[in-house]
Amino acid sequence: MLKAICCATPFGVGYYGKFMLRCVTPFGVTSNVPMIDPNGFTQRCTSNVKRSPTPKGAAQTPNSKLPINVQQQAEAYINSQPEPKRSDLHALHRTILRTMPNCKLWFLDGKNPEGKVVSNPNIGYGTRQLKYAGGTTKEFYRIGLSANTGGISVYIMGLEDKTYLAKTYGDKLGKASITGYCIKFKALKDIHEETLETAIRHGAEAQH
Repeated sequence: MLKAICCATPFGVGYYGKFMLRCVTPFGVTSNVPMIDPNGFTQRCTSNVKRSPTPKGAAQTPNSKLPINVQQQAEAYINSQPEPKRSDLHALHRTILRTMPNCKLWFLDGKNPEGKVVSNPNIGYGTRQLKYAGGTTKEFYRIGLSANTGGISVYIMGLEDKTYLAKTYGDKLGKASITGYCIKFKALKDIHEETLETAIRHGAEAQH
């Protein structure tokens, strides 16, 4: 039986308030049961359906142990994008999974519990613990990937030095804008891919 992981997080990449990841079965049935507790901690749900094969035409990844429903959500999101953004996202998805084999995969649809869109959907990879002043912790991803109107964003979360990405990779990446945790560019052809992969690897290996 397939256990589907519902990753409810305290915020999206855009830091817009609470929203959740719906429970989706391999057959596309979405649960409408809220999965966020009063404190916003990650919840889990179990889907009583058998594992189905990867949909025909879906890109194969080296991460076959990932929950199939989350893989399908990520693939569907990528496939919904126009070319050449779709091909670039597929390439980046494969690169991140190769860099972080057997990592936890996330998909956040950008909607709050009321179903309102509050940020761009995004795919997450790996896990890290968010620590708050009161001593509480919450789980979130380490690396994120998202399409936006201007191109593609790669999020490298949890870096203590908010100038690290710009100082270390700014002169090497090519046509990209860099903030404390985000590398944004129009297309892969505009940047140096090996440098981006190095930045992703640093984020994946950093102790948060």
